Amino acid sequence: MSFMFNPFPYNDPNAVNNLTNDGSVHTDRIACGTAQLAAVFADLCQGNRVLAIDGYTTAPFDALIGLLPAGCELISVAGIYKSAAELKALLADYLPEDREKDPVLLYGRLFKEGYRGLFDEKKLAALQERLAEKRGTVVLYGNGALSEALYDLADLHIFADVTPKQAVLNIKKGSYRNYGSDETLPFKATMRRCYYVDFELAFSLRCRLLAGKKLDWYICADAPDTLQMMPGSVLSALIDRALDYPLRQRPVYLEGVWGGYLTMKERNLPDTMKNCAWVFDLIPMEVSTVLNMDGYSVELPFYTVVASNGEKLMGARCLRDFHGFFPIRFNYDDTFHAAGNMSIQLHPGEKFLTENHNELGRQDESYYIVATGQGARTYLGFRGDADADEFVSEIKKSEQEHTPVDYKKYIYGVRSEPGVQVMIPAGTIHASGQNQLILEIGSLTVGSYTYKMYDYLRRDLDGNPRPIHSYFGSLNLNRDMKEDYVRANLVNGRRRVLRSGEDWEELVVGECNQLYFSLRNLKFVDGMEDNTDGDFHVLALVDGESITVRSKKDPSLHFDMNYLDMVVVPAAMGEYELINNKPGTWITVHKTLLKR
Repeated sequence: MSFMFNPFPYNDPNAVNNLTNDGSVHTDRIACGTAQLAAVFADLCQGNRVLAIDGYTTAPFDALIGLLPAGCELISVAGIYKSAAELKALLADYLPEDREKDPVLLYGRLFKEGYRGLFDEKKLAALQERLAEKRGTVVLYGNGALSEALYDLADLHIFADVTPKQAVLNIKKGSYRNYGSDETLPFKATMRRCYYVDFELAFSLRCRLLAGKKLDWYICADAPDTLQMMPGSVLSALIDRALDYPLRQRPVYLEGVWGGYLTMKERNLPDTMKNCAWVFDLIPMEVSTVLNMDGYSVELPFYTVVASNGEKLMGARCLRDFHGFFPIRFNYDDTFHAAGNMSIQLHPGEKFLTENHNELGRQDESYYIVATGQGARTYLGFRGDADADEFVSEIKKSEQEHTPVDYKKYIYGVRSEPGVQVMIPAGTIHASGQNQLILEIGSLTVGSYTYKMYDYLRRDLDGNPRPIHSYFGSLNLNRDMKEDYVRANLVNGRRRVLRSGEDWEELVVGECNQLYFSLRNLKFVDGMEDNTDGDFHVLALVDGESITVRSKKDPSLHFDMNYLDMVVVPAAMGEYELINNKPGTWITVHKTLLKR
């Protein structure tokens, strides 16, 4: 699962993309605020027609309905859901309640039956008949209003979008009920059902609508008092223009029991944060994209950008091979000056993810060491003399009896130094040790399936014991991943110089057979050139103060990066330049791309 259960309510003001309008984007058609949206709705609600208003989970449907002119017939999609009892029975297989395997009921299986799977067929048929009559102005609203069973019956198709972080913050307020539920569940239970059902349905529908250019109107609906509404054609043009530039996403910041303080300092984060454990700089399912143009500031879920023009962003090969998904995720893990390590953990492979979670892909990872303090280490695989089965027995005993485990007796530790890259194939036991900042890069999964094997008997920030998943972990543990193999293959694996000049070079810092991406360093003094060659690149400034990344064809298409900033260079950019804004000093940029 994701760690988005507890996002810090902070919008990073620096993570924005300033765009110039080349004339292709009709920003004058963007309506802002309730008065302007009410005027748009008044114009749309004319004659015998059906308006369908769908949206992402927690979209403010009540607020939107309140802006409609009098005389509209209002029909809620919620009225055709199966009963709460029927849905609970239907979803029991997707949300199993086995506390021996899953002590805190965190995991489940993605629901792939679509909104149709939630609908009562008799109620659906009656609704379809009513909509087909085209009598008066009818507004169908709610989650599923634009699903396949209803889409063709609507004359106008409207989607109210919510960024992932805001959706979670809305749920934390305690007023959200899962689709078709007759009660508000506790927060963690609500979130579990959201990740496997509500979010999955809304996400998949939004992707289909955007990819197929099937929206007449799009609404940025993070807050009822800051609504923005634009024609679907304007949204498409805005995103298309944005993809002429290197793009930074707005991160999500999260506290944690092992959270550190380096990113708080470097990014001037609020001092109300206890610490900063995770920085979701580019977790595709979780971050947003802020686009500034002509005095408008529009914030979109990153996947709205992905789905709208995936080929321009990712490239045709990626779009095809990864079924429209952005295939790599990025975050910083900060234990710098923290009280302890990350948990001893591992991640599942493809077969287990598919069979148990209904996920696409496998969960492989890598760590790039950005900065270290005294005594920093990274734990990876087993020591050569370790008995892996004995370790499993020890941590299972610890889980039941709350007794400490001498993990260093079993887990191999690598001395951490800036510039070290470690590869972490699925099943490899690992942990980031205290006193370092790492750039974590992982493969495609909707969530993050971390099976914690040992967590030093710590409690979470609320004082509760942190969950251990030794059952799932032991099933996925690669017991043969030991230090000889780790040293030879996973630490700076296949490191080599690819190309170089007088004061620049590109080198591979990490590759292995199990991971489908290549990890590079771009090192230079004044600047250097690169080419996407039809695939996206992700760049992170890991050593240096400030650089500019810009199109070689049109230097006005640029983004100015500061230390730790991360940008996506769209596949369609082609040739681009990296310019050191503090010439005379060496720069290191971490680069990730798909292997060819």
